[in-house]
Amino acid sequence: MASRQSKKRPEPAQPWSGRFDEPVDELVKRFTASVGFDQLLALHDVRGSLAHARMLAAREILSPSDLAAIERGLKQIEREVSGGKFAWSLDAEDVHLNIERRLVELVGDAGKRLHTARSRNDQVATDVRLWLRGEIDRIAGQLEALQRALLEQAERHAATVMPGFTHLQVAQPVTFGHHLLAYFEMFERDRERLGDCRRRVNRLPLGAAALAGTTFPIDRARVARELDFNEVAANSIDAVSDRDFAIEFAACASLVMMHLSRFAEELVLWMNPRFAFVRLPDRFCTGSSIMPQKKNPDVPELVRGKSARVFGHLMALLALMKGQPLAYNKDNQEDKEPLFDTVDTLRDSLAVFTSLVAGLEARPENMREAALEGFSTATDLADYLVRKGVAFRDAHGVVARAVREAELTGCGLSGLPLAVLKRFSSAIDKDVFQVLTLEGSVAARDHIGGTAPRAVRAAVARGRKRLAIWGEQ
Repeated sequence: MASRQSKKRPEPAQPWSGRFDEPVDELVKRFTASVGFDQLLALHDVRGSLAHARMLAAREILSPSDLAAIERGLKQIEREVSGGKFAWSLDAEDVHLNIERRLVELVGDAGKRLHTARSRNDQVATDVRLWLRGEIDRIAGQLEALQRALLEQAERHAATVMPGFTHLQVAQPVTFGHHLLAYFEMFERDRERLGDCRRRVNRLPLGAAALAGTTFPIDRARVARELDFNEVAANSIDAVSDRDFAIEFAACASLVMMHLSRFAEELVLWMNPRFAFVRLPDRFCTGSSIMPQKKNPDVPELVRGKSARVFGHLMALLALMKGQPLAYNKDNQEDKEPLFDTVDTLRDSLAVFTSLVAGLEARPENMREAALEGFSTATDLADYLVRKGVAFRDAHGVVARAVREAELTGCGLSGLPLAVLKRFSSAIDKDVFQVLTLEGSVAARDHIGGTAPRAVRAAVARGRKRLAIWGEQ
């Protein structure tokens, strides 16, 4: 019987399996593999590998002939991936080993030398950052498109009066354009947050190796320049174990989805016949299988629902990281699916919402009729009295009594005769009716941030200028 030492061992299936005496169990192989989803990173893995190989050659760690072979092989792999012809293998576990195995098939031993001075730990962290950086740029562009659609609608409806609400009760008259500009500001903050997040995403982990750096004389700054990173990660342990950037992005995405969800909720309400403030284009709605009259706002409802999905991914990433000791752990493989789905969900929600906003049709007559309800110009009457010299708290009481009288009479404040109004305050004169109209109410709020049509048009102009400046940066 041959001794254990004399047995010829098969070629290892994985580059790390020389340490083991038996192959990985098939169930474990399927359980631990990530190639089913991390192949999304393939082109970024190729790009990072090219920069790494060129740096190794510049530092004379790789020979010029090895570099030429690696570049040739990686370009071939890039074509195969882009063309959908790359043969992915579960045996190779992940995107990195799949590409390395194919590279060795194409160029031989030179492909085996590519992994010098790096680990899959710093490699995957680099790939994810490269991918996420590009996605942030695309999402910021989608936010800009949505903002432009809002500006168009706001300008169109700068003078369209509608009720403003607090507690979902009629509060004061506003213009529909002003209301839409509130969402413009929300999405502007979202864009700013994404820009801040991108700066922290854009730090290079490559060179940290497994966790302690490498003994080879690498040039991390060179790799950072080639890959357009702003700086290198300052600590090798943190570089491979940090997923703050993914969590921060998921938090930014959650805020965007929360804003979309609030807007979606209002669209659902406004489309209801009890409001009837807007019409949604048919292409964004569905019908009922049993009630032929129905036109359901499915797109806003789905966006509202998908916000919960993104919030859940943020919670999942936080829970994933909360108990991990330094440095890298296999747990981190679980960061990709929630991150990838967050990007997909946010991108799709922004795209469909932009088209929906552009096609939104307001119903001004219904908005105006609703604004006449609920004594929405009561605050204007109080302000009128203050300008006449009445203390605000006294004016508040006067208006409250006038509202009670109007309720008993069944009319609005502007429907009360002057003689009746003067019973509540001698300061009231015939000019009071100028402030009790809806148009007079909104026009009086003519300042930065106000709802007056002129203020709305000025805000639209400022918004366009802000977008133009952002586009030039």
